[in-house]
Amino acid sequence: MKIVSLFAGCGGLDWGFKKAGFDIIWANEYDKTIHATYRYNHPNTILNVSDIRTLSVDDIPDCDGIIGGPPCQAWSEGGKGLGLNDERGKLFLDYIRIVKEKQPKFFLIENVKGILDNKHKNSFDYFINLLVDSGYHVTYKLLNSINYRIPQERYRIFFVGIRSDINCCFHFPDPLCEKSITLRQAIGDIVDVPRSYDDGEKVDNINTIRSNHDIYVGGYDAKYMSRNRVRLWDELSFTIQAQAKNIPIHPQAPRMIYVSPNKREFAVGYEHLYRRLSVRECARIQTFPDNFKFIYSDVKVGYKMVGNAVPPRMAYFIALQIKKAFTDTHCKYD
Repeated sequence: MKIVSLFAGCGGLDWGFKKAGFDIIWANEYDKTIHATYRYNHPNTILNVSDIRTLSVDDIPDCDGIIGGPPCQAWSEGGKGLGLNDERGKLFLDYIRIVKEKQPKFFLIENVKGILDNKHKNSFDYFINLLVDSGYHVTYKLLNSINYRIPQERYRIFFVGIRSDINCCFHFPDPLCEKSITLRQAIGDIVDVPRSYDDGEKVDNINTIRSNHDIYVGGYDAKYMSRNRVRLWDELSFTIQAQAKNIPIHPQAPRMIYVSPNKREFAVGYEHLYRRLSVRECARIQTFPDNFKFIYSDVKVGYKMVGNAVPPRMAYFIALQIKKAFTDTHCKYD
C-alpha cells in the first residue's frame, strides 16, 4: 500500500509503517529544522516542505493511506490547552480536509491524551463527526507504549478510519504479554561520555564515536525541580518530551530528595551524576534504531525531533494491524 505522511516530523511513524511493509511515497513537513533529518533517513520518500494550509488535493499524490500526527501543543495537558483557539489546533482540520478530498482507503491520526479532556469534548466530537461525514468508519483508542515493548510510560491516542465502502474490521493491537523493557536494557550499553552543549552552542558532529550522544546542560528551573525526575536502571523511563529542559535525568543518579510538596533537590555528594539523557539515549527509549541519524546544529532541535515522534515500534504494531485488516479474506469493497 502507498502511504502519504502529513506532519511527518523526523518520520518515526513513517519508519514503523515502512518496517511493516508499507511504501511511504510522499511526506509533508513544514519545519525546516527537520528537513535534513527526514531526507537522510527516508531517502526514497518525496518530502514536500510547504505549509499544509496551502496544499490542495492536486499537490498530493493518490495513495492508499494517510498517516500523521497534527501538532499536539493546543491539546497538551502541559500547555495552555487552547484547542481550536490556538492556530496549531486548527491544523487538525487541515488533516481532515485532505483526507476528505483524497479519500484514501484508510487514515491514521496520532495525538496526546489531553485531547480527551472534558474541556475539549466539543472539539473532539466535532473532529469525529467530520471524519465520519467524510465517509469513514472511525475507531480510536488511548494506548500506553509500555504495553508494546517501549521502555517508557507514554500515553497517546490513535484514530484509525477505514473508508465506508470497504468491509474491513480493524482492531488495535492487544497489549503484549512480555515483560517491560527497562532502562538498563534500553541504554545500559551506552557508557561513553556524552558531549555537552548549553544555549547557543553549535553542535560539533565531526569524528564522533556515537552519533547524537549529546546532552543539554542548561539550568533546571523551579518547575523541573518540583518533583523527582529520575527513574532507576531497572525501571521504565518517564515520557520523553520535546523540550530539552524537560528531559529526564540519566538513571546513574539517585532519586531526587524530597524537600516539600513542590521542591526536590539533587542528593548531596552525588550532584555530578545528575545529567539529562542524551539525544541518542532518548532515541533508544523511543525505539529508534542507532542508524537513524538526527541532523541538527542546536541540541534542543535534536530533543525536539525525538520527543515529538511516534515511537517507531508503536507505529509498527499499529501498521501490522492495519495490514491485517486489509489482507483478511473478509475484507472487500461493497
